[in-house]
Amino acid sequence: MSSTNKTQPNDADVAAFLNSVEHQKRREDSLKMLDMMSEITGEKPVMWGDSIVGFGLYRYKYKSGREGDWFYTGFSPRKQNLTLYIMDGFKKRPELLEKLGKCKTSVACLYINKLEDVDEKILRQVIKESAKYVKENQSAC
Repeated sequence: MSSTNKTQPNDADVAAFLNSVEHQKRREDSLKMLDMMSEITGEKPVMWGDSIVGFGLYRYKYKSGREGDWFYTGFSPRKQNLTLYIMDGFKKRPELLEKLGKCKTSVACLYINKLEDVDEKILRQVIKESAKYVKENQSAC
């Protein structure tokens, strides 16, 4: 059973999108995140929908049979914060989360007000481990 996600990859210009972010600090942090995730994943950034920058591509399949395509990791400069998509969640590495710094999490999202609030070395490790896990444990497209 395959269904189409509302958010799809597209050919929109990632740099143009990030340079259009109104909040100056969020724009600067987003450009840093673009460089960081590009370096860590070795993947080309792709716009997903109109506000998410994703890296890599994998096919997921739930026990229910629903399946679709998604990115290994990504981010979105939201009004309230910089949202990072850590697709394997945070349960595998609570010790890193404790050391990360000022942030909030949900199941697979990491919310950061500004990059200075977190330890960049730990953030890089979280992104790297998550992207690697997803890449190795999901069906690569």
